[in-house]
Amino acid sequence: MAKALDLAVGTSTLNRGRVETHRVFARADQDGLGWLLQVNPSANPVPTTDSRRPFASYRTLSIGKKRKAEDGLPSIPVSHVSLVEPIHLPPPFTLVRLRESGDAFAHACRIAPESGAGTLVYVGRFDLAEFAVVLEPAEPLRSARRAFYAGMVALTDALRAYAPPSKPITIGWPDAVRIDGGLVGGGRMGWPLAAIEEEPPPWLVFGAMIRTVAMNEDERGVHPLASALDQEGFGEAGAAQITESFARHLMLACDDWQAGGFDGVAREYLSRMPRERQTVQRIDDRGDLLTRRIGAGEIERGDLVQALATPSWLDPALGGPRL
Repeated sequence: MAKALDLAVGTSTLNRGRVETHRVFARADQDGLGWLLQVNPSANPVPTTDSRRPFASYRTLSIGKKRKAEDGLPSIPVSHVSLVEPIHLPPPFTLVRLRESGDAFAHACRIAPESGAGTLVYVGRFDLAEFAVVLEPAEPLRSARRAFYAGMVALTDALRAYAPPSKPITIGWPDAVRIDGGLVGGGRMGWPLAAIEEEPPPWLVFGAMIRTVAMNEDERGVHPLASALDQEGFGEAGAAQITESFARHLMLACDDWQAGGFDGVAREYLSRMPRERQTVQRIDDRGDLLTRRIGAGEIERGDLVQALATPSWLDPALGGPRL
């Protein structure tokens, strides 16, 4: 991991909230070049023409309902945003804000070749926490996709930070997030269409959506399998707070990966899945989920690439989590 994702930040430093410089999923061969990602709030690192990059330039999961207003929409420099809730990210991250009609995941995939690791795209929506972060792993694509699990650990940790005591937050493999059994959203991942399995990809994008507010007061009764943070007692925790918490916990997850290898990330992820009796599960080098039932010789394989092709939690018609 030390060669793949250079994110050397101490936990104590992160808890103090002060990181002067940091490398976010940057290639190890960039160390000597000093490719440090630093926040420059007065600069907009994203050319507006990037938002016109065609979807065909990257391989991704279903991106849901197409939002026409996002095409050609310039990213808003942090220093020029007013009358919106501020978002405070650790210095490794560069914030790009989109209006409510934007698509964080699709936009991050478009701008990833130029914006670089640590770019976090955020959509200001009342009812959803929607964001996506650009990563630049040095591992071959086949193993680099395991970064998805680090993203899911960070996402659920971000929710745990605001959850009421004993509120269960679980992951349905590989991508769905549930709170007390109710679906609230999940994660997704994209990579370049031309990326080669045995070579490091130019970039990866981890995106997430979490339903923060149930727009229909009767939604719990009408849609008993769906939920939202406001229905689960999360208080004032909204999109900005969840996004900030995710960024901090992503740093921690990557720090753990670097310090102890991927096994620690895998253990954290698997501990959040509903437990099946008489089974042993692990994640292999390709990111596939291997399940062995005690007393049976056969091992079941969950193909990560195939599972990521269509997010289980996303309703393309709604452009958000399923109801």
